[in-house]
Order: sequence, then C-alpha cells, then structure tokens
Amino acid sequence: MSEGTVKIKLISSPIGSPEKHKRIVRAIGLHKMNQVVVKPDTPGFRGMAKKVPHLLKVVE
Repeated sequence: MSEGTVKIKLISSPIGSPEKHKRIVRAIGLHKMNQVVVKPDTPGFRGMAKKVPHLLKVVE
C-alpha cells in the first residue's frame, strides 16, 4: 500500500440498512461481500467509512 491510500473492506451486507447507508457503501465502490477497494486517504473517504462502521472495515 502506497503512502496516502487506505484500503476499505465490506464486512457486512447493507441489506436491511437504511438507504443512506447503502448509498455510502456504493459511493465508496463496494458491491460484494469481502471486497476491498483502495482509495485516497482523504477526510472525505475517512468520514464515509466512519458513517457505517458496522458495515466496513478500514484495513491498514
């Protein structure tokens, strides 16, 4: 992992979650369970991950 990036993993299904949580998960780019995406380590992506900590895991 290069400097300035963060790995985000979908650990729980957004089914049954509020629509707002589902939109956050899709905006990050996650579609399948246990999928990992690499995003820039910006306050925006960190904030999105903090909104749904029960669905996502930040992999360091």
